[in-house]
Formats: sequence, structure tokens, C-alpha cells
Amino acid sequence: MTLRSNTVEETLFIALWCRAHVSKHYPSLLYDAKAVDLVRAIDYDFSVIESRFSPEYVLTSAARARQCDDAATAYVAAHPRASVINLGAGLDTTFYRIDNGSIQWYDLDLPSVIALRKQLLPETDRTHAIAKSLLDASWYDDVTHTKHGVFAIAGGVLAYLARKQVQAFFSALADHLPGAEMVFTAYSPYEVSQVNRSLQRLGMTHAAMKWGLEDANSLTRWDDRISVLEQYSFFRGISLDQAWGEQTVSRIREIDEQKLMSGTPECFGSG
Repeated sequence: MTLRSNTVEETLFIALWCRAHVSKHYPSLLYDAKAVDLVRAIDYDFSVIESRFSPEYVLTSAARARQCDDAATAYVAAHPRASVINLGAGLDTTFYRIDNGSIQWYDLDLPSVIALRKQLLPETDRTHAIAKSLLDASWYDDVTHTKHGVFAIAGGVLAYLARKQVQAFFSALADHLPGAEMVFTAYSPYEVSQVNRSLQRLGMTHAAMKWGLEDANSLTRWDDRISVLEQYSFFRGISLDQAWGEQTVSRIREIDEQKLMSGTPECFGSG
């Protein structure tokens, strides 16, 4: 099964390669053995990704995964039999990094992505694949274990939706899974334009981010059932390692400080 070239679907290989690369070179930031194995197994030219994305982008992508890991791990510690829903799962391997042996896990993505995922990461009695768009509200019926708590992860998928679609998604989530918590990534409008330039250079001409967000607290005006628990930058609580290179560390520190000053979120929770 192959994915359509130059589309949002193909961007899953970027996040996968970033996690594998960091795991091999900077495992103190993130270690993802499954990602390393998948990059070795997949017939895809990852060298194109390696040549087009800056070191700070690669490290930030891994930091995003770590922040989402930490948020999900904290929820699971308090709700050990919870269900975790990975929205826009791609070839994400969070389950293998945080599994406590009793959670139920749902990976949601488009049919072509789920077909590839099933080949490489087969379902088990506690991991379930849902081949639907997150905008298709019927997927909520496929999440059958909800009484012990529900936590959702949206690592990057929301940025590829239009603002009205994101707004409708939040309201649908509140309708179908009241009380659920979520951690997700948001980019400022400026960052959206920068990432889109990188995607264009990579040849992904039909993959473009659409939604940018300056302040997470503005989401509460969309629906009074939305509560922003916290917002923070990618590298909150993460030590910047000089092994990454002085210039890269300096650039990451500059970007992170700007975000903290402006209130621009990266990963944050909503319940």
C-alpha cells in the first residue's frame, strides 16, 4: 500500500524520520526504537528529508513528541485503564513508549494511512486502528472503551485543517466525549508560513498548513465547554544539550523564549 505523493499524508515520513534520527544521535531527548526500525524497513528516500530540514526543526519535532508523551503518561498514571486516541496517527509510535499494560489505544487516520500502518504496526487486543478522517463524526462510535477516562493526542494534524474545521472538531469532541482531555500542537501564523515553505522545498506541493494560533486561551471563546489547562513551548522542562551544536542551541533558545513571551502555544491540554 502506498500513499499519495506530495500530500499531507506523506508528511508522516517527516515526523518518523525526525524521531529516528534523534533516537540514534540524541537519545536523551527522545528514544524511539520503533521509529528506528521503521525507517530501516520502509522503502522511502528519507535522505530528501534529511537535506531539507534544519537541525532545530528536527530537534523540535522530537521535543513535540516528548511533550505529548509526557502529557499522555501523566494522564495514564491517574487513569491507568484509560483510552488514548491518537488523532492523525500516521506512523506515530507513542503507544510503544508509554504503554502501561492496561490502556486501550486507538489510532485514527485516513484509510490509505491506516492500511500502511496495519502492514507495519499490526493491531493487537489493545491497539485499534480507525480508518476515518477526524472530521467524520462516526469515528466516535468506534471508541468503545470510555468509562475509565479518555485522552486524545493531536501531534500535528490540526494545523492542516481550516480554522472552521478545527472549531467544529472541538465542539464535536465535547459533544461525543465530554470530559476528555487532549494535548495538541499549535503553530503561530508566522510558523505556519515557515513550515509551508519547507514543505514546498521538499516537493510536497499539496501539503500545506492552514491553521495558526497565537494564544490558546482564545479557544474558550469558541465553545464554553473548552477549558485550557495550560500552554507551553516545545522545550519546556527539557535541557538544551550543547551536543546539538552551539548555533542550534542558540536558535532553539531564541525561538522558545519568543514563544513564552508571546504566549504562543505548542503543546497544550484542553478538557
